[in-house]
Amino acid sequence: MPLIKLYIPSALLLLVLTCAQVSRSVPVMSKGQPTDSCVIHAQTLLKNVTHALTQKTLFSAIDCPEQSVELHMETNTPFVCAPKDSTCSGIATSTFDQDACLTNIGGDLYHYYTFLVAQPDPDSLLTPTVLSLRELMENCFAWSKPTDLEAAADRLSTYDERLRLCKVLKGFQLRSITINRAIAYMASGEHAKESTEL
Repeated sequence: MPLIKLYIPSALLLLVLTCAQVSRSVPVMSKGQPTDSCVIHAQTLLKNVTHALTQKTLFSAIDCPEQSVELHMETNTPFVCAPKDSTCSGIATSTFDQDACLTNIGGDLYHYYTFLVAQPDPDSLLTPTVLSLRELMENCFAWSKPTDLEAAADRLSTYDERLRLCKVLKGFQLRSITINRAIAYMASGEHAKESTEL
């Protein structure tokens, strides 16, 4: 099993993301129960992230499968989105907080969207992933969608950029699996049944 290496974003990146979240002019919308279309959008996103990881052109001169994973650590999605009485995260949860789960998923989507839009992509190999991510945000997490982002210049990426893209995409794939499971769980209504049984 490969060693998972976690990276903490630099203080500058943290400051930029924090300021961007505070300055967004989009009002926070009600976070209702995800629909079946949200499940489909999340599945499409996972499929596109997984497909992007197979694009050798994105990672030229890099053995991406052998690289470590860079996870987004600013959210607690795996923990707060675990079903009631689940021990998957190592800690049994006695309740399920849908609002906390949706808020954390929205934070993840915002993080990955801003990262991917900023990546050089002259061959448009990331475009399906970015588009499916934007569709999921627009249709199911509109309150988390960033505004006024500029796309990266249409240039070739450096080795360091390709290496980081590989690591971040691997982390995004893992987080997309969690997001898929959480959205399907909420869309099924199982979490609501559990709260009425208390």
